[in-house]
Amino acid sequence: MLYLTRLLWLLLCLVYSVNGQAEAAAEFFGRHGSSHTNNWAVLVCASRYWFNYRHMSNALGMYRTVKRLGIPDSNIILMLADDAACNPRNKYPGCVYSSSAKTLDLYGDNIEVDYRGYEVTVENFLRVLTGRVEPSVPRSKRLLTDDRSNVFVYMTGHGGNEFLKFQDNEEISAFDIADAVAQMWEKKRYNELFFMIDTCQANSMYSKFYSPNVLATGSSLVHENSYSHENDRDIGVAVIDSYTHYVLQFMEGINKTSQATMQDLFDTYDPDKINSHPGVRSDLYPRSLKDALVTDFFGGVAQAEVLPPLEASQSFATEQAPTSSPEAHTSTNSDVDSSAPYAENVTEFDEIGVLESETFLAAIAQTRDSVLGTPLTREARAWAASAIVLSLTGWIASRK
Repeated sequence: MLYLTRLLWLLLCLVYSVNGQAEAAAEFFGRHGSSHTNNWAVLVCASRYWFNYRHMSNALGMYRTVKRLGIPDSNIILMLADDAACNPRNKYPGCVYSSSAKTLDLYGDNIEVDYRGYEVTVENFLRVLTGRVEPSVPRSKRLLTDDRSNVFVYMTGHGGNEFLKFQDNEEISAFDIADAVAQMWEKKRYNELFFMIDTCQANSMYSKFYSPNVLATGSSLVHENSYSHENDRDIGVAVIDSYTHYVLQFMEGINKTSQATMQDLFDTYDPDKINSHPGVRSDLYPRSLKDALVTDFFGGVAQAEVLPPLEASQSFATEQAPTSSPEAHTSTNSDVDSSAPYAENVTEFDEIGVLESETFLAAIAQTRDSVLGTPLTREARAWAASAIVLSLTGWIASRK
């Protein structure tokens, strides 16, 4: 009889385990998160010269963080004067530190600077954002984003009310950045964009944004300065800014699978520690800050865009393609240079249809309901299975 009781409990646990796994799968596919499929980061240190060492440290700290959380170098655009690591006044040649303890070299051996020295200009920055680059610019210097990309833009340097200086030579205004982001949206160059800036009067730099799906934060109010965090007597200058220091301190507790949200990040802002009043602008951002994960912008996603089967997508594209006249086909085919190598092998392909995330989730929900049933149906099936198990157990006991 003890054996039968153990068998009964085992079967009951199995029934509820299967039901629980089905519920977990349903919750996973039905959750409302970011629909992006790739992450990019644009990190800009707009200063140069030795006494602006801390701005280089700010940018390199962010660079290290996004790489640690999964964004590869191919998806990071780093703009850096790069004149501190090998400066003759640097007591530690080839190194950049963000604390007087010098426990972590931010420069190291694994850093890729895309725009260095006098390449860090307002024009190049705006060209990177909008994609209006010369054909000769290599892919490593291009922001190759699409409408499924989450983009993180970080800027640091000396600024004022609605402007940021670039290497004490030129300025970029809040209007310039707002218009560049608007072009990005019109050209479908981002899904969501997170803008962060550490400079004096930083919050004025995102005041002119008007494009959708933009979340922004800054280190200080209008008419308020941002301050450095720590001075190093060996190096002789400040090594990091206060706002960036506390952001990076929070990020050190984040890993690739962290469920920390942007609201959690913003809740750590303490004006008494930072010595300024950071701001957040979320009126253009459609999601709740409690639903937006920190890794939606600082991390590299491991998601895949689901496409329909090849045969189905080709038939769908054929059915949806508008009918055209023979003249149209003639003009299209005439664009192919017959003198080019392998011109006879050029084939005209139909565009593969892309299954939108909403459609996919709806299909998942419909399939789940059709296969597993509604929650009430699944509960009834679980109880029915339990009743069958009890009946079988009683029948076996009665025969013995």
